[in-house]
Amino acid sequence: MSVKYVPVQWNPNKWVYDAVLVIIIVLYITAFLRFGAAEADVSRPIDGAILRMRAFGTAAFFMLSATLCIGPLARMDTRFLPLLYNRRHFGVLTAAVAWTHATYVYGWYFSFTPMDRMEALLTSNTAFDQILGFPIEALGMFALFILLILAATSHDFWLSFLGAPLWKRLHLLIYLAYAIIVAHVALGYLQDTKNPTFAMLFMVAAVGVAGLHVAAWRIDRLRSVSADWVPVCAPAEIAEDRARIVQLGPKERAAIFRYEGNKFSAISNACAHQNGPLGEGRILDGCVTCPWHGFQYRMNDGCAPAPFTEKIPTYQLRLEGGQVSLNRNANPPGTPVEPLVIAELEAGS
Repeated sequence: MSVKYVPVQWNPNKWVYDAVLVIIIVLYITAFLRFGAAEADVSRPIDGAILRMRAFGTAAFFMLSATLCIGPLARMDTRFLPLLYNRRHFGVLTAAVAWTHATYVYGWYFSFTPMDRMEALLTSNTAFDQILGFPIEALGMFALFILLILAATSHDFWLSFLGAPLWKRLHLLIYLAYAIIVAHVALGYLQDTKNPTFAMLFMVAAVGVAGLHVAAWRIDRLRSVSADWVPVCAPAEIAEDRARIVQLGPKERAAIFRYEGNKFSAISNACAHQNGPLGEGRILDGCVTCPWHGFQYRMNDGCAPAPFTEKIPTYQLRLEGGQVSLNRNANPPGTPVEPLVIAELEAGS
């Protein structure tokens, strides 16, 4: 099947998501420009151009930190899932803000150089063998290069063209970009300022990103056990028309859905189309709907409704000790499984 470019399909949720992001960015930049000079080192006053580049630079850093926090937060608490659905928009805006920061740096520091400005940027500081005065320009350019590649390939066209496994590996470069940006900030701005405010915010953001990923990994490990039957949670802990995702192995996850008030069914968390996270999807027209491309599956047998033919594995469920337990041994794709019905469970509880 050929890959066809389809423009981004906007809906009210995407409009609201992007509008909120833009408003937050504008408020942050405005506040930084208004109060940033007063927070700067009083012995080394800064001018408007430097203030602007710092405003966009810090905004890009905090935006990237927030982007990386969304994934582990959604894995630990489903209330963060709405932030996950349009996370790629967040990433594209982050790349745009980082680009603006780089443009200010490029235009301010190298406008009057007699040589080519790009050549001047790359050769003005080559002290790679020392910590103090390390050429952070190279780090910033490398990180920006990665962010621009990820932004350019964030469209579904590239997901289809590259295939989900390669696309996912490519976009894991976001962690490399973040590590480089942390070094870029730590070796640059933090060594050149006497004001602790940004240093403290920087530490909170960087440690927060690392801490959330460790916490989510730890929770996934605790949910993954070797026994055939995996106790997951009390029935009421799964919200109606939502799912609880269960980590069964390094690359295997199941999604337990609650629907019609007191029915529970479990299917693979990976969409047969491009491995989209079904457990983060909604139930529409009685079917689980993949949040990536809208592919649908019936919960009782893992089959796509006619005329589609995709199938995914299903899992057995049972109620044991007040907990919904899942048999970690997946049934072949398309295998019907009677839903677990818990009669005493009331709708909405």
